[in-house]
Amino acid sequence: MAALFTGKVLMANREQDEVETERELGRALENKVLLLYFGSEQCPRCRQFSPLLKDFFLRLTDEFYVERASQLVLVYVSRDETEEQQSAFLRTMPKRWLAVPFGDAFKRELELRFAVSEVPAVVVLKPNGEVIVGNAVEEIRRMGPACFRNWQEAAELVDRNFLLAEDVDDWTRRSITDPIRRLKYKLGKKMETKNKERKEEDEASS
Repeated sequence: MAALFTGKVLMANREQDEVETERELGRALENKVLLLYFGSEQCPRCRQFSPLLKDFFLRLTDEFYVERASQLVLVYVSRDETEEQQSAFLRTMPKRWLAVPFGDAFKRELELRFAVSEVPAVVVLKPNGEVIVGNAVEEIRRMGPACFRNWQEAAELVDRNFLLAEDVDDWTRRSITDPIRRLKYKLGKKMETKNKERKEEDEASS
């Protein structure tokens, strides 16, 4: 998927940092379904749909709803008239969203490539860049988060359920020794409890 963004720049939502295509973006997009959301805060239909998309995304990725974040990433491609409008809109959306910088010519390239003529539009892509759904707006409205299962199967994603949601956030895995440390801790606690019980029994019998 990173090939689609070779030489391009994406912005992390609500931060000034650019997402480095070659390394960070590659990891961000690897083995994930990608949503390209074409929209505008000035568009009445977008104003109706955007809250639905926000809820859809959060229910699949936020720890409040799921123990493990789904393998999903979203890039906002705006038709906002000003950078301030784009920024104001993104501040109301999930922090995990990425965005094409305002005024970037890449926006037009994406519109042409995926034949986006009107907004809102949500293009669903496999990790290799192949289109799963040309415009999933109605599917998301109708099915909600349930439609992700179909996209996941179509994308043939490798199941990464062993990754916790917070690991997806910072792209780092827990130390491989962490489960061992926790197991030792539990065993240690059990031994303490047993020793305490034995000591109490000895005291009671004497």
